[in-house]
Amino acid sequence: MVTTATVPEFLTPTTLKSTIRFINSHRQFFGRRFLDPIPNSSSRIFAVSEISKLVTEFDPEIPLERASTPPSSWYTDPRFYSFELDRVFYGGWQVVGFSEQIKDNRDFFTGRLGDVEFVVCRDDNGMIHAFHNVCSHHASILASGNGKKSCFVCPYHGWTYSLSGSLVKATRMTGIENFALNEMGLKPLRVAAWGPFVLLKMTKTPLSQEEVETDGVVETEWLGTSAGRLSQGGVDSQLSFICRREYTIDCNWKVFCDNYLDGGYHVPYAHKGLMSGLNLESYSTTIFERVSIQECGGNSKAGEEGGFDRLGSRALYAFVYPNFMINRYGPWMDTNLVIPLGSRKCKVVFDYFLDPCLKDDEAFIKRSLEESERVQMEDVVLCESVQRGLESVAYDKGRYALVEKAMHHFHCLLHQNLKL
Repeated sequence: MVTTATVPEFLTPTTLKSTIRFINSHRQFFGRRFLDPIPNSSSRIFAVSEISKLVTEFDPEIPLERASTPPSSWYTDPRFYSFELDRVFYGGWQVVGFSEQIKDNRDFFTGRLGDVEFVVCRDDNGMIHAFHNVCSHHASILASGNGKKSCFVCPYHGWTYSLSGSLVKATRMTGIENFALNEMGLKPLRVAAWGPFVLLKMTKTPLSQEEVETDGVVETEWLGTSAGRLSQGGVDSQLSFICRREYTIDCNWKVFCDNYLDGGYHVPYAHKGLMSGLNLESYSTTIFERVSIQECGGNSKAGEEGGFDRLGSRALYAFVYPNFMINRYGPWMDTNLVIPLGSRKCKVVFDYFLDPCLKDDEAFIKRSLEESERVQMEDVVLCESVQRGLESVAYDKGRYALVEKAMHHFHCLLHQNLKL
């Protein structure tokens, strides 16, 4: 049996046609994964209506004390996931790596967010560039991993690009009419740096070289008034990179973010080892425009157990909307980049940085990383359990505790991006 989507009553044949034309001309705005243009398709209009309805099930105007959380569909509906990629992740600044990855000329690294494949590099003149990592010939992915290159050579047909993105060699194109090398370079992305972090401004629509020039407002757009507090907390201080660890988790990306933003609520129950090093009575949360900062005093164990003290006297946990966490504690800083992989899967990339005076202390590093790994694995269990619960018919919405104001702020920012 074939079922047909019902068209909302307010859509007359005339308004339906007008709306379809509008959506087809704004595909990148609505999200092509569930809104590919199909002439006279009422089902696509219905999809927009349904997603809009899901978004309005959360009301950011209701204060935390009386608010309900977003519905479980925000975490489980594949259509919602596709929609939020376009509305949340494309168009704003996103951390994609750290400056030490492109410390020297000719260094590069690659990555992917949603449908955007990207490559970031430093050219022979020390300039940082970022491009869509796609060959202009037949769309092959151009580079992979990270390392050092003098140019990018397509592994498919050998087309060659400079580190500034220009096409310098197109094999076997002799005799092809109206072909110009200077029109076939890599498509650029806006790139910037703040402290140790490298950021991209993701777009689904290719930009011209003039459009990618940064205008000096990266800090304002990305961190707002929290930048000064983060600097005071030592986030942009000179630290040595130690290692990277990655975790693929069977949960929606927002589940991991929610877990991070619950104001230490879960720490006494899920992280008993971590709790012994924190004074949760001192826990505080400060809300900025697109950033929330949670802080907590440490129960210093210096002098105990051979003087090992990973957390120090105070820990700072900063969440930068939509998917980046900065944890600054003792001599350490680790960052968590949450990359959505589907409606119920994400990857979390942990990068660890340490005060340079301790970078050769192998025993301290080993023990610190072991403790951090234990906490992360405890969180993986929690997040995957929550995802299963969100998919249960028994759950729709929950409530906030007063300590969860950073989580509520996150949900309000999501609603701001998602509303039509």
